[in-house]
Amino acid sequence: MRNARARSSAGAALPRGLSRRSLVQAGGGLSLAAVLPLAACGTGGGTTGGKTPIRFLYATGDETWNTVAKAVADAFNAQSATAVVELDPLPAGSDYATAMKTMDATGNWPALVDMRDTATYLEAGKLAPIPAEVTDLLNEEVYAPSEDGEVYIVPTTALNGELGFNIVYDKDYFVEHGLAVPATYAEFIALLDAVRSNGDGALATAAGEVWPSDQLWKPLAAPWFARYDEAGGFWNAVAAGEASIEDLREPLERLKTITDEYVIEGWQSTQDAQTSTLLVNGQAVMATSSAGIGRLNDIAKVDPGFNAGIFAVPADDGALHVLKNSVNGDTASGFAISAQAREDGRQYDAAVEFLKFYFAVGTCDLMEEQGMIAPNIEAADQIRRNDSIPGAADYFALLENPDLTWFQNDSAMPAFSTFNTFFRQARIEMQDGQTTLDECIAKTQEEFENLAAEG
Repeated sequence: MRNARARSSAGAALPRGLSRRSLVQAGGGLSLAAVLPLAACGTGGGTTGGKTPIRFLYATGDETWNTVAKAVADAFNAQSATAVVELDPLPAGSDYATAMKTMDATGNWPALVDMRDTATYLEAGKLAPIPAEVTDLLNEEVYAPSEDGEVYIVPTTALNGELGFNIVYDKDYFVEHGLAVPATYAEFIALLDAVRSNGDGALATAAGEVWPSDQLWKPLAAPWFARYDEAGGFWNAVAAGEASIEDLREPLERLKTITDEYVIEGWQSTQDAQTSTLLVNGQAVMATSSAGIGRLNDIAKVDPGFNAGIFAVPADDGALHVLKNSVNGDTASGFAISAQAREDGRQYDAAVEFLKFYFAVGTCDLMEEQGMIAPNIEAADQIRRNDSIPGAADYFALLENPDLTWFQNDSAMPAFSTFNTFFRQARIEMQDGQTTLDECIAKTQEEFENLAAEG
């Protein structure tokens, strides 16, 4: 979603020391825009023993993040004398942004929210300021104040941007057949051709839920989005009439070609988590992912002996365009405290207590043990980094790759996620032949203009 900046090897120090600059540019490998159950799976079990119960609503798209959320909540509840955190994950298969709107309509806000459409809800007065006793624990480059000078959102994980959007692959297969990680887009297509010519499934991807459709699309579209970095991002350029969905015709054509020629059958009904199984079972040699090390960790749990690796889909010239995290604005995501919790007082205090616990070194060590890269805290050099997961070295190497190019693509359109959900579905319909490429472009442009007109 951003445009090309100067190339940088940006987060080379992330796995060990995490320098301030690399932290900003190297963002969170895990995609938290995924999904799970919304029926409070509460860790408090309804028995609080005089402690203040608070709900934590979050989205999860990989087992690693789900495990981390529970492990941290359990650890917090075991040591807190005043509060109990009850997990409230989103149901699998639903759209998180839509679920948040439903929650807002009912007025049933939890104390802690894995926030989307941040600026929209902030403008509506739904969020409470996060105090300095929390933000002082963070690297100063991973949060920012809003216009009123208050901070309303802080990261849940390391801000490695969309470096987690990559291809996970079977390294042993590559060695057996003399294949190599592609250095250009042409080499990526040649790699798919080589696997297909062997009679094997080249690529697994998922569209059983709409959001995993980004996993292939975003890497393909990144070189086009990156061109608008200095112009404020592609979507802002579309809103200003300086660009249009038509400008995405070539990456949409590439998406359609890859789906038609190389993706294994059944992708329309495949859930994201199932792609790991397809890879481990040998039904596919490669699989799309948005979970970075989290996906590698999931695979290791299924088959500890599986020799997994990851690579990023390169552009025509070999550049690895990666979307940089937004730390503010409507596209920013992370922890927020609800205004409803502030009204209660005790819930607000409990939420602050949890965030202080979350950003402590010991808690970050716990996250790393579970297979997630911890948030960018001020004391990052004290964290015990986990490099034991098979394939993790590939992820860290991407942070050091000289072809890595960070770009930004923030949207100023309120509730951009509503349009994004529509665009995802439109792409899926194009990929499986329900609509043509021209129809996809036309109706997506119309939807964007309609939502922009609504303000």
